[in-house]
Formats: sequence, structure tokens, C-alpha cells
Amino acid sequence: MKVYQSSEIRNVALIGGAKSGKTTLAEAMLLEGKIITRKGAVEDKNTVSDYRPIEQEREHSVHSSLLHTLYDNKKINLIDVPGFADYVGETIAALNVADTAVMLINGQAGVEATTETAWRQTVASNSPVVFVVNQLDHHMANFNDTVNSLTDYFGDKVTVVQYPVDAGENFSTIIDLVLMKQLKFKTGGGEPEISDIPDPEQDRATELHLKLIENAAEGAEELMEKYFENDTLTIEEMREGLRLGLISRSIFPVMVATAKHGIGVTRLLDFICKSCPAPTDMPPRKTVDGLEFKCNSNDTAALFVFKTSMEQHLGEVSYFKVYGGKIKEGMDLIDTRTRDKQRITQLFVLNGKNREKVEEVEAGDIVTTIKLKDVLTGDTLMDPKKIDSGFVSFTMPDPLYTVAIKAVNSADDEKMGAILNEIHKVDPSLGVKYSRELKQQLIHSQGEFHVNTVKWYLNKGNNLEVEISVPKVPYRETITKISNASYRHKKQSGGSGQFGEVHMRIQPYVENYKQPTDFPVRGTEVYDLAWGGKLVFHNCIVGGAIDARFMPAILKGIMERMNEGPLTGSYARDIVVYVYDGKMHPVDSNEISFKLAGRNAFIQAFKEASPKIMEPIYDLEVMVPEDAMGSVMTDLQGRRGMIMGMDSVGKNQIIRAKVPGAEIAKYATSLSSITSGRGVFNMKFDQYQQVPMDVQERLLKEYEESQEEEED
Repeated sequence: MKVYQSSEIRNVALIGGAKSGKTTLAEAMLLEGKIITRKGAVEDKNTVSDYRPIEQEREHSVHSSLLHTLYDNKKINLIDVPGFADYVGETIAALNVADTAVMLINGQAGVEATTETAWRQTVASNSPVVFVVNQLDHHMANFNDTVNSLTDYFGDKVTVVQYPVDAGENFSTIIDLVLMKQLKFKTGGGEPEISDIPDPEQDRATELHLKLIENAAEGAEELMEKYFENDTLTIEEMREGLRLGLISRSIFPVMVATAKHGIGVTRLLDFICKSCPAPTDMPPRKTVDGLEFKCNSNDTAALFVFKTSMEQHLGEVSYFKVYGGKIKEGMDLIDTRTRDKQRITQLFVLNGKNREKVEEVEAGDIVTTIKLKDVLTGDTLMDPKKIDSGFVSFTMPDPLYTVAIKAVNSADDEKMGAILNEIHKVDPSLGVKYSRELKQQLIHSQGEFHVNTVKWYLNKGNNLEVEISVPKVPYRETITKISNASYRHKKQSGGSGQFGEVHMRIQPYVENYKQPTDFPVRGTEVYDLAWGGKLVFHNCIVGGAIDARFMPAILKGIMERMNEGPLTGSYARDIVVYVYDGKMHPVDSNEISFKLAGRNAFIQAFKEASPKIMEPIYDLEVMVPEDAMGSVMTDLQGRRGMIMGMDSVGKNQIIRAKVPGAEIAKYATSLSSITSGRGVFNMKFDQYQQVPMDVQERLLKEYEESQEEEED
């Protein structure tokens, strides 16, 4: 393959709702570019993009795929992105390096829930967007209704560039408002037959053409001046206005296609080449320290890794975009995160699993390499002569759905952990963490669908049986009043024995708490606990009742029970401890004796201090369609949620609520069901609050039963 200059490259992310036809469009674009000679189909499991076994089994994309096609002497890099909202991490990564987002819209359904999800990511990444209304050969297709829904949801910057003459089962003809011509396509694709716009379409075409010119002219001041002078723009001026308007997001062109039959595909490729921005047109990418790279091949060599995959026979594959210089085989670069030297041993241009070796690529291009050591998604590699901070990376969304996972056979735990870490490396939006507190392996994901994908890889990809369950809740335990307790540990078993006696008082920790007056405080240690809250330890011993060398042992015994609270085994917090008296034995007293005495005295005092279980409370912000608002609020109240306020944003309503963590384990699935997939939410930990008494009684009973089962 020839080396394409930066101006000859177009980087496009194919995004949109599930089943909108992204993979089918990619297949048609490759066929028109003569990259493939025969078009595959999703249902036949032979597309270039969906080549992984999980994708062929499910008949939809699970991971983004890097492809390319050629048209008009341009190289068009395509990133085919999964449509389901659970895979939003793939969308975020693709938009981070693409220069245009081509968003497919199902011509039968219009704007869907997953369309809105994809749109929100284009807003976050400030991406140029071209809408393509697809599947117009269906008898239920309605172009006008689809455009109305686009305008309704995304504003009046949505601008028709093409419209169908005969949407429906016989669809083949398009009116193109840039060319002001009628384009008639043959089933199977190819270049269209171009003719004048017929009389019945003249009025509509003229009206839409005028609006297109007006919106394109807004792309630049000089174009607006030309429009005022001439009442029109030339085709080249319109294309320039579209390009500038796309970059500034002041115009969102609407095109039409039926990818399955290749209708409209060559015109879309032509539009991408002539009206969509090249990498050099886009705003510069900045490093953390503010250095700017504008895809200049004469600049310092710099690349950004936006995706990692594991491929059979290749191992780890790093996908990257070049932002500066030329990248060549054998080149040494520095990973700005680790400062390790990385050698680019081989370069590949991809079409799904098919790869073509190249020796050099210019700034702006997207390619892959292999055998990089410890390089992660989001890393920057630069010329070692000019090591700088890395590029500002993208941020993955906060997890919305957490589950506990364990291997059915405990002997497979280590293997499962290794596989999960590998999955996380490929998909950073999926978090993997072992919770010492809960003693569970947790998966933090975007939804149930996301978790099922992990389970597929473990079960079918690695023959590993696992169990998925709702994770335990990280409760906290504390006290609400002052109590005293003493404990004597005495053990005699021949020879030297064990003896330690501790007298203790505990009270709740609050700011400016009052210390007792019936004994003096000789020393104080304050501990900010890793799980939140404080432990304040006062040494109040006088007269040598307990030797100072045993005080750390008493503290250690207390801390052991703070790590595993007496009520439910959860962390304890916010407690002030006074050790004010005790006894020693000149022979039998030792550290273990006082550790056990301190531990047991603390347990007794804790249980007498009106202990309470505390639960995590989260701030939820839920965005839902107005017609689902009542149902969502009812559901939140059923989860012991407290509604804190409401706002409106466009067509949606925002509900803010505080909800206990125990009630939101599967909220992502429930919200999707209530709102038909249109509801979205984010949550952030707020604070710990005491659980209601009925909940506490239930938790105590459950813990007692679990302890009895363990003893049995």
C-alpha cells in the first residue's frame, strides 16, 4: 500500500443504535473501494468487521473494528463501533481519534435510545457528525418522520443534504442537494446514473437546497458574504462551508442509504472525501503540559494508543493514531507514562482480522502494531529526543452495574483472575477488582449485557464455569452512646501461661467530643481509617496498671475488630476508646494476652453502646423521557430513595435522588425496562447513614445465620 499524506486521509467512526446497519455499511464501503470482491452479511457470519466468534454467534458487534477503504485517491479509515449502550467505552475511544462521526439512523425507527447514547458521546468529544438514514428500502421506512425526530432531538442544525424519491421496498433514487441532481442507483451499488431533478421534485429540492446553502454559509464569514452578494454558493463553496460547519458543529448533514443493497454508498464516500475534515483540518491535540500537535508529518514523532485487542496468532495488538511525524518500522519511541523505550517492530493496516504490512505511515493515519511491552490504552509514545507529557486521554464512564463473580471450581480462581485482567486491558470501561472488605471478586460494568459478554468469554472462550451474584453491600458499624467493659484473658496450660486484663470505655466520635473527667488522658493516637471515619485511642493508665509496652497490643486487638465489626463483620468507624485500667501478671502477661483482652473488651463495650449499622447512600441523577417520569419516581421511592429535586433538559427530565446502595445493585436493568432503554443515570457516593431498624434486624439475623453455617 502506498503511503498516504495527511491531507489524503479521512478518519471516520461508524456509530449509532444497535441494528442500524453500521457493519453492513462498512461492508458496502469496502466493496466500493475494491478492498473486497464480495460483500458479506451479518446473518451469514462472514462480514469483515464482525469476525470474532462472539459477534458471529450474537449477530452484532461487541468490539470496535478497524477497517479501511479507498475512494477518490483517499484512504478512509473506518472504525465500526458497537451500538449497544453497554459498550459505550468503545464509542468514546473511537470518537477520540476519528475526525468525523457517521451516525446511522434506522429509517423505520428514527431516533432510538441507543442513538441518544451515541449522540451524547459526540457532544462530549465535540465530534463532527453526519447522519445517514439507512434501511430506506423497508416498507415501514419514513424519511420525513425520521428527519423530524432528528430535528426534534438534536436541533435545527440538522440539515438535509439528500432525500429519497421512492423510500420503500423499491427504493433506488435520491435527490442530492449539493449536486442538485437526481441519482439513481442499481441494486448492488456502484456509481449512480445522474440526471436532472424531475419537475415534481423541483419545488421541494429548491426549498431544501436554499436551506442547505444558508446553513453551509454559516461555516465561515467570507462564505456568508459571498452568499449575500450572489444569493447562492458554488458547489466548492458549499463543500467548504459543510467542512467548516462540521468542524464547528454548526451543521449536521443528513444523507440517505440502503447499505444492504449498496444504494447511496458511493455518494457517501464522495461526501466523506470532499466535505468531511482531514486530520489536518481538526483542532490540535494537546499534551498534559499544553504542547499542541496538529497532525503534521514534519513535527516530532508522536502517537496515541486508543485501543488494545488480543488476536489469535498475534497476541496483543495496539491501535494508534499518529499525531506527529512519520512512524516507521524499527523506530524507537518512549512511553510517556512509564518512560520505557518501545520499538515499533511491525506496522499493519487492518481490515478486521485481515492485515496488510506497511513500512511507514504519516501523521493523521490510524494503524496497528504488535509486541509493545506494558503499553496500555491511553498511552502516548513519542520521539525519545523530545520526551514530553502524554496526550490528554479520554475518560471512561463511571460503572453503573456491579456484580460479584467466582469460579464454580475454586481451583480456577487464579485462572479466572488472569482472564478478567486481560478482558479489562482490552475493555478499560470494564473494571475488575477484588474487594478485601467483601471478600468478593467484583466486576464494575455498564450493564447486564456487558457482564454477559464477560461471562461468554469465560465460559465459551476459556471453558471456565463461573457464578454471577449480587455483591454484598459495604456496610459500616458504629456506636451511639458511651459504654464501659472489662475483660480478663487468662490461660494456664503448664509452664508460663497467658494473662491480661483490660478496662475500657468507648464513645461515639464526633467533632469536639467531650473527654471524661473521672480519669486522666496520658496519651492520644488518632487514626484516619482507610474505609472512612476515625478511631481515637486514649491511654489513660496511671500507676503502671498496664505496662506501656502492652498498649500497642491492645490497640492491635481493637483494630482487628474495627476491621471486622461485631454486628455483621463490616468495617467499624467513628469510635473513641479509653483504656483506663487493667492488671498484669509478672510472668504470664505478654502481647498476645493483652491483644485478646483488648479485643474482647472492645466487643463487649461495642455491643452495649447501642450499636448501629450504617449503609452507603448514593446521589443519583436520572435522565428520563417526560412520559416515564412518574414510573421512575415511583420505582425510586420503592427503593427507599429520597427525591431531592427535578429539572428539565430538552425533551428529558432530570430527577435527583438519594438512594441506599443496597437498593441500586440492578438499577441499570430496571431503569432500562421502565423507560424502554431511554433512561440514563449516573451515581456518586454521598455518605453513610444509619439503616432503618427493620433493616438492621434483618441484617443481624442474616449475619448470625451465615456464621452458624460456617461453623457447621
